[in-house]
Amino acid sequence: MAHDALGAHARDELGISEVTSARPLQAALASACSFAVGAALPTIVAALAPESVLLPAIVVSALVSLAALGGLAAKAGGAKVGPGTIRVVFWSALAMGASSGVGALFGAAA
Repeated sequence: MAHDALGAHARDELGISEVTSARPLQAALASACSFAVGAALPTIVAALAPESVLLPAIVVSALVSLAALGGLAAKAGGAKVGPGTIRVVFWSALAMGASSGVGALFGAAA
């Protein structure tokens, strides 16, 4: 009878089993779907919005999309939807602002 000390430690101390082990392909597919769904609204807005309001329209549509997905992720994870949504929108808006600031600093057109 073979002894697997590492397997026993993973199972008994860390709670890792075949059922709870990572599934990289599943995670990759979920991530790809999430990116595609999240990009759909801003992409449609970019294709349809008039050029005079293009940048604000894309920013607003991206934040709306992120809010919806943040709320959905919070609900799926069993967290409170409001704080989860606010957290995603806040940090996303901050990242967009920082990216825009760095672009302006280096003379990249927005």
